[in-house]
Formats: sequence, C-alpha cells, structure tokens
Amino acid sequence: MAYEVTATRRRPRRFEDVIGQDFVVATLQKSISAGKIAHAYLFSGPRGCGKTTSARILARALNCEKGPTATPCGTCSSCIEIAKGSSLDVIEIDGASNTSVNDVRQIKDEVQFPPNSCRYKVYIIDEVHMLSTSAFNALLKTIEEPPPYVIFVFATTELHKVPATIKSRCQQFNVRLVPVEQLRNVLAEAASESGIAADDEALFWIAREATGSVRDAYTLFDQVAAFSDGHITFEKIRDKLGLLGVDRINPLVEACADKRAQDALSTLDLILQSGVSVEQFTVDLADFFRSLLLIKCGISKDSLLGQSVDRFSARVLEAWSSVQIERALGIMLQLFRDIRFSLDPRYELELAVSRLSWITDYVSSAEMKAAIVQARGLLLKESLQEPSQGTAQTLAKQTGTPVATQGDGGPFSDADRFGTGSGAVRAEVDENKNRNNGDIVSGDDAEARIENPFAAFKERLNGKAFAAATPSSVPAEPLPDSSVMPEPDAVHSDDSASFEADPDELLLTQADTHNTSAAISFADLPEALVSCFQSSKNMIATGLSQAFDWKEAESVIHFTVDKPFMHNFLEQDHKAIAEAVSRLLGRPSVIEIHLEAPPANAVSGTQAVPPEIEMVRRMFRGTIAGGK
Repeated sequence: MAYEVTATRRRPRRFEDVIGQDFVVATLQKSISAGKIAHAYLFSGPRGCGKTTSARILARALNCEKGPTATPCGTCSSCIEIAKGSSLDVIEIDGASNTSVNDVRQIKDEVQFPPNSCRYKVYIIDEVHMLSTSAFNALLKTIEEPPPYVIFVFATTELHKVPATIKSRCQQFNVRLVPVEQLRNVLAEAASESGIAADDEALFWIAREATGSVRDAYTLFDQVAAFSDGHITFEKIRDKLGLLGVDRINPLVEACADKRAQDALSTLDLILQSGVSVEQFTVDLADFFRSLLLIKCGISKDSLLGQSVDRFSARVLEAWSSVQIERALGIMLQLFRDIRFSLDPRYELELAVSRLSWITDYVSSAEMKAAIVQARGLLLKESLQEPSQGTAQTLAKQTGTPVATQGDGGPFSDADRFGTGSGAVRAEVDENKNRNNGDIVSGDDAEARIENPFAAFKERLNGKAFAAATPSSVPAEPLPDSSVMPEPDAVHSDDSASFEADPDELLLTQADTHNTSAAISFADLPEALVSCFQSSKNMIATGLSQAFDWKEAESVIHFTVDKPFMHNFLEQDHKAIAEAVSRLLGRPSVIEIHLEAPPANAVSGTQAVPPEIEMVRRMFRGTIAGGK
C-alpha cells in the first residue's frame, strides 16, 4: 500500500472529527438537521484549519443516502465517492488557476443540468479570492438565484479580497487557529497510530511551531518522525534541526545578567560554530525572553512556554526585572528586523549580546519618572518644612545661631531656638500666634517661618513686624557692661581667642594692616569695611560699596541698601560683617542692614500688595498701577 502522509490519512470524515471549530460544526449540524440549507457558504480563516475539509463534509452530509443528515454514514456510494474525489456531482475548483470570466461562464452553463446521482450538485471553489473582478461579477446572479439543487461553497484565506457583493450572498463561517493543547493531543494520537513514542516536550514544540495549523502540525510531525528512529525527543529535534535549546541559552543569558560580556560573546561564538544560523539564534533567543516574561507574570503553562518552568535559569529570573526582560525581548525583535539589511548579520547579533550585558542597569522611563517625583517631594519637604542637619548648620553659621542636636523638642531645642544660650539670637516668640497682616498664625507656622530665611525675608519686604527678632537686630554676643568696657588694645590682644576656629578669621587677618592695627573712626568705616572683604568675598564688598545712609546709634551701626537681593545676600553673612565692624572700630558693635522703604506713591489705594509683587516692584524700582 502506498504511503499516505499524516495530514491526508487523518483528514476528518465527520463533523465530530473537526478540531477546534465548535461554532462552525454546531451551526452546520443544526442547519442540516432543521432542513435550513443555504444556497451559498463562505469559509474563511488561516491555512490548514479545516475550510476545505468542512466543505467536503458538508457535501457528504447533504448527499448521503441516509440524509440530508448531520452525521453522514461514510459507507454509502455517495459518501465513498465524495471522500475519494470521484463524484460527478461534487466539483472542486481551484480558484487560483481558474480565475478568468470564461471559467465562471462554464459554471453558469453547467448549473442548468441537475445532478447525476446525488441529491445536490455542490461546487467547492477553493482560494476564491483569486478570481478576477469580471469573474466575480459574472458569478453574482448565479449565486443569488441558483437552481434549488445547486449549492456553492467558497473557501479563502484572505477574506478582505472577496467583494462585499459576494459576501452578502453567502453564509459566512470563520474558522480559527487550533489551540496548542488540542494540537498536542492529536499529535499524540497520530504517534500512537503510527507506533512511534513521543515525549510531551517534543510534541509541545511541534504544536507551537505549527502556530495553530493542523496541517502544518502533521507535516512537521512526519518530518521529525523520519529521523527519530521510533522515539521523538526534543534533544533529537534540537540537534537535527539546528535549534538552540534552553540548555544552551541559559549560560549565555546568565553571563549577560552577571555583566560578563566577554563570557557571553565567547559562548555565542561556540554556538555559532556548532552550525546554528544567526536567524535561528535570534528566533530562539526571542522565544526564550518571551517565556521569561511570561514566567515573571506568573504564567507556568507548558503549552505557552514550550518548556517546563524548571528548565529556565533561576538566576536570570532573579537578576532581571520584568521591565528589563521586556527590554531584552525588544532588542531581539529589533535585531531580527535589522539583520535583513545588515552588512554582516553576525555583527548585529554580537552587538545585541553586548547590549544584553548591561541590561541589568537599564532603567525604564516610568521608573525614572517615579524617582524624579520622589526626589522632588523630598526636596520640597526639606526646603519648605524644616531644614536638614546640614542646612541647619549652614544657617547657624550665617546667622550666629547655634545648632542643637535632635532631642525631645525636635531638630532644634527650645533653648537654642529662642536664644537662651551664650551667643544665641535672642528672640521672643509666641508659639500660639504671630501677627501676619492681622491674621493669627499657629505656632507650627511661626516655627517654620523662623527656620526658613526666605519666609522672614518676605516679611521684611512686606514691612510687617516679625514675632522673632532677626539676627540683624540682635547682637551676636551679649553687650558687656559699660563699667567694664575693655580698652581697644585689650580687644585686639584677645583676637586669637575670640575668633579661634572661626572660618572668617583668615579673612580678617588678611586685611590691610593699617585697618586692623588700630581702631578707626566711624567716618572711615565704610571704606575700610569694603577693603576688608574685597580680597576674598568680593560679593560682600560689592554690596557694602553700594550701601548708603551709614549711621551709629547706641553701639548699633545702621546702613541701607536699595536692592532686595543684595539685602538678603548681606543678611546671610551678617555675622562676618558684624565681627569685621567690631574689629575695625575696636569695640563690640551690632549692625542693622535696612532695605530702602518704598516711595509713598508706590501703591495707589488701600488694597494690600502681596509680598512677591512688592519684591519685584522694589527690584525694578517701579510703581503698581491702580485698577484690577
């Protein structure tokens, strides 16, 4: 007996044998049982899924001697002739080779004659989308009003090429791809019928490679069975067909996960030398990353993975996140597109493996956005709520306020915050309220305003009284009693002790000797003060050179600046300026830095001006126009 391929030998003879097309089978069976038989049917769908087979079974069901029946007997003469393809009343036409209008005219002439021995004359036109436009137009009238004994069955893999005028005259059935599990089951049955042993892993691989097509699955099964010597295993398939396999991929991907690019490229070279093509390597590696991604998502079905979960590297699953595996899969998919136009496909593959070696450091845009949002939140919280320890130390150095360690009272103890210690800023703050444009401010808000210099700066710009005295209005050290006021020489004799460990000591000692060797008069103070800071802190010297209205009242030196920025800058170095003044005058002194008051016509009307607008107005020395 001649050899018959598995796809032909196992072609279904009944509706019940059709695999994975429950909707099509059930609808046709119910229609035949109810006697509601249409004059035209259109089967569409992927290749090898049962379109032509369903058309032949339909022809047998309609012409069976016991029918029309949903279950043809398969033993009568009509069923046997249709199964062999020798029936005169069931005509199969290849639409790809009979595309002209003359072929359709021949059909129109034949339908005028009744069937020879069967109940219905059935025309099965395969690949009907290949007919020309003229042929379709010539067929329209015949399909719409055929003789009662004629039935048309069309089959196509490209439904979109069939004209709408044809579709509207047919009952349409869309066959679907067959699931991998069902393909694996029919392959196991085929192997059992042939007396061949087959491992489940090998059958799953064949079913997955068939991509839902039953005919492709049977064809690949016959090919594999030919070299398997009665036992189909995945190892034999891998070796004979030049596949890569998970066992050979795992070491390469583990080297990439460990950032060992040299080992990964060496492993790649060994694989390519064994005969695996670049294209096949790319396909297998992409399939490997797809399986890893499915495992990361919690999917462990062998039908989807093609392998058992245990065969995939646990080290790679632990080292790479889902986002990184997605990135690796994207690299391989792009590689498959690039190698078609590459100078050398191997170069592209080696470049892709090198990129996989640093995929561990890959950060997605979503993760980057989350990190930026988190960092922004931390920065805003630190700058607007309470400064960090380093920020507190910086502010303490600039204002003369000592820094307290964290304790029960929070980051700043009450004694140091309110200036009860030596050298601290004396301030009397009511923790329950602060005057702010007539509103009551809570104690927490007042505390935040004390710790934030910008809040105090806005208060000074707005001309409001701040509950806590600013460092510019309070001496850095308690004023000594007038009866024990030291002589100027005594002050200078104790300079090294007074300014020891102060970072501004070097600044003052580097000043001109004629300014520090003896006390100077108040009239010479501005020029001497500018000279003192000019060598190391040029911005302070610039600000002092722009100051005006120098006055002295009760050991307090007053001067004024006209720019809010310069006022804020000098306030930050208030302590250094005060110490320089004390040294130059030869006596402890306190300084007050004032900002030039706005002109009387700055604001028209009685409406309050926000501090931010007033600050901009002062900076540009403008006026605020009236109106809304």
